[in-house]
Amino acid sequence: MFERLLSGLLAPSPARLPEPDARLALAALMVRLARSDGSYAEAEIAQIDRVLAHLHGLSAFAATALRREAEVLEAEAPDTVRFTRALKAATAHEDRARLLQALWSVALSDGARDAEEDRLLRLVANLLGLTDVDSALARQRAAKG
Repeated sequence: MFERLLSGLLAPSPARLPEPDARLALAALMVRLARSDGSYAEAEIAQIDRVLAHLHGLSAFAATALRREAEVLEAEAPDTVRFTRALKAATAHEDRARLLQALWSVALSDGARDAEEDRLLRLVANLLGLTDVDSALARQRAAKG
């Protein structure tokens, strides 16, 4: 499964991901964000599981399993640019702000804003076709919980 997803992401023009792969791609992007500051805190892991359960209607067990798959994929995945482009292709524009809000909720879950997380979120927002204003609004919504 990972091989097929990775080969698609490495293609010159990544193909639109089917729904299960889009879920995994988003989960892996959350893991990449959580790891970007050099610390993969329990609060971030728990938030990833909560977000995945909420966004996809998964049980706690299924959300944890998806996150664990995503941890493996993230470690093997190509650069964030291709990864996010593939996610953009799989997600309707109106849903991308919700994805960014979910990512911000992971970044904020450990109680500290980190420059690396901020940098990665600026890149992801841009690659998702969202503005700085969209990102700021997503961050504010995530901070309100």
